[in-house]
Amino acid sequence: MTLQKGCDARARRMQGRRLLCAATVVLAVFAPARGTGQQAPSSHVLREGEELTYNVRYGPFDLGSVRIKTLSRSQAQASVRYECKALIDSYPKVPFVDLHAVFESILDTAFFSHRFIGKLKQDDRWDFSRYLFDYPRHLAYLEKGEHDTAVTKRDTVSVDAAFQDGLSLFFYARDQLFSGKTVDVPTMINEQKVNTRIEFLGKRDGVEIDAVDYPVDVVGFEGHAEFVGIFGLTGGFEGWFSNDEARVPIMAKMKVIIGSVTIELMQWKRQGWTPPKSKG
Repeated sequence: MTLQKGCDARARRMQGRRLLCAATVVLAVFAPARGTGQQAPSSHVLREGEELTYNVRYGPFDLGSVRIKTLSRSQAQASVRYECKALIDSYPKVPFVDLHAVFESILDTAFFSHRFIGKLKQDDRWDFSRYLFDYPRHLAYLEKGEHDTAVTKRDTVSVDAAFQDGLSLFFYARDQLFSGKTVDVPTMINEQKVNTRIEFLGKRDGVEIDAVDYPVDVVGFEGHAEFVGIFGLTGGFEGWFSNDEARVPIMAKMKVIIGSVTIELMQWKRQGWTPPKSKG
């Protein structure tokens, strides 16, 4: 019995680490686009008080929710910075999935990360990772620990470019929606430097979601992540952003080991914004 409990605990920790890793993609899966035959709307992505809530679904089964908040704006040295937060939770009584994670990020108006904290609930404790980027010195300081404060590992790595973390990438992608590029975005995940490739296809379309009674005007994209993540993400993903200044992620699909997971906007708080109606 003791051996079985130990095996179960290790399995939960392994599953939790993969889930936290791909929570990044649940956030990042919403990425930019190319020319759509219209003038690109201005980028007005960062707005204090914005709160977006998504449902995560596998086939007919709802697995959990992702809630993303833009909390505050402040002046830091020569740049304006924003504090953002994501809360990722599986729904109660979902078989084989018990996920509770929190991402906190500070990013500037160029949408690059300056500080990141990721926390994952493991049984009765919260394990964490912290990244602090020192761009003038081309360094990143990494910490990993348990029980919120007990650091178990420290490392310093070189960075030769501005990096994204699991949450800042979500906002960076929104800002770049109409860039018309295919890029390998430097990303720090699980204390490792990886790339998130995004192909900005620029295909304008209409998608249907449960939250509104009309097709939403969106722009699509495709991408690939260099890591295994939440719900068994295997790398490929595609998504659709609102075709307007807010560039709100509306829907995404991620390839996983057992099929495909859909992430869909279900609630939002953003002053003056509603999903734009498709004219197609």
